[in-house]
Amino acid sequence: MMKIQSADAAVSEKGAAIRESSHRLGYHISAPSNWINDPNGLIHFKGEYHVFYQHHPFGEDWGPMYWGHVKSKDLVHWEQLPIALAPFEEYDRDGCFSGSAVVEDGLLTLIYTGNVWLDDQQKELKQVQCIARSEDGISFIKDTQNPVLESVPEDGSSHFRDPKVWKEGSFWYMVLGTQKDGLGKVVLYRSEKLTDWEYCGVLAENRNENLGYMWECPDIFELGGKHVLLISPEGMEQEGPLYANLKQTGYFVGDFSYETLKFDYGRFEELDKGHDFYAAQTFLDDTGRRILIAWMDMWEQDMPSKHDGWAGALTIPRVLSLSEEGRVLMNPVAELESLRGEKKVSMQEITVEEECTIGFADMAEIIVEFTVEDPALQAFGLKLRCGAEEETVVTVDLTSSKLFLNREKSGRGPGGGIREADLSRTDRVKLHIFLDQSSAEIFANRGEAVMTSRIYPERTSTAIKLFSIGGKVCAHSVNVWKLNEGYIQR
Repeated sequence: MMKIQSADAAVSEKGAAIRESSHRLGYHISAPSNWINDPNGLIHFKGEYHVFYQHHPFGEDWGPMYWGHVKSKDLVHWEQLPIALAPFEEYDRDGCFSGSAVVEDGLLTLIYTGNVWLDDQQKELKQVQCIARSEDGISFIKDTQNPVLESVPEDGSSHFRDPKVWKEGSFWYMVLGTQKDGLGKVVLYRSEKLTDWEYCGVLAENRNENLGYMWECPDIFELGGKHVLLISPEGMEQEGPLYANLKQTGYFVGDFSYETLKFDYGRFEELDKGHDFYAAQTFLDDTGRRILIAWMDMWEQDMPSKHDGWAGALTIPRVLSLSEEGRVLMNPVAELESLRGEKKVSMQEITVEEECTIGFADMAEIIVEFTVEDPALQAFGLKLRCGAEEETVVTVDLTSSKLFLNREKSGRGPGGGIREADLSRTDRVKLHIFLDQSSAEIFANRGEAVMTSRIYPERTSTAIKLFSIGGKVCAHSVNVWKLNEGYIQR
């Protein structure tokens, strides 16, 4: 408990000094200060949404992992809570790594990976699975039987982490990410109670394809009558515009049988085509929605916010659905409308030729519906957070039927080139965009293409522009709302 209290004090003291830093996010989940990465333990418990996250409370770089914690009644306004887990036991002394949450016997129960480094270079490790419980959803007690799963299966290795647990019928099920012989895989366990697990074999694996050497953060769930396996592979090689980030997050769609415990699945698909999206996790809320949150950053790149004493954030919550073609669609949760403040722009039937400025905002929700009628038109889109020398460009290209996101002139930060995603329809395109002080999340055509990227423009770069190339485009409707803050500091 003392370790948690000292970590909380360090985070809060530093957080007060950086609250007004230029790129501090207004409505995305982050810690008051210092480093965060993967979302953990997403759950709806006693009428409130709980989100935990990987957290290093003593520095703005990755370090020994704690579990930070926020909660919300509406998925929009988040209250910072005390740190939930700290690495102070022999089995987790070098980190409480990622995991999930369930409700068992009325208790909010966290299942996580305990990490121990076996050498000073952090190359050799031991990873075990552990449990902690809470009656009030705030203070957690680790199980005296920890670790509840210690032995590594013959199909895996010491890289054995990120448990996602759910219940079906009378059994608990758990998937874990692992690897063997340089190939990533997901393994499956089953139990009648959370402290005694039976190994059920490999659920899915890299069969000598370009699917990485380690599969992190697995999550399997039912969606639209099918089953979706979500993974975050390490080590995929870029193939043209595909797999352009250092690490990926994507999914397989298929059919899982609780009788045979086998998963019959198709090809791997990337979930978000932006620069900064990893370690996604989902949960089912009490209305039956499958909601996803991911880490809104990427490993081994420049993070300008570190200079201000913090690093890392989570995406806005997104509702998942399955298209008729079997693609996972993502869209912002409807509750985010409560962030809307003054409506800055409301226009209809605007003809755009070359470029026009429609408004100014640094935190904004933007919805634009374009209609293509001019046969000479080659491309169109929006320029966000524009200044004298800065802009973040979202382009719909009619020749290739693709959506492009260019952040080469987005201010400080890693740059990272252009990202692209396929669009099934370009004659009528809806772009739904959420801007924060250092992020852009773009949803095209009701979630068929999604791009998430961190941007670090100057505070004065706030112009929003529409543009066209080669001809004219009709902006059938243009709406821009200034967004209020949604984060409640402790």
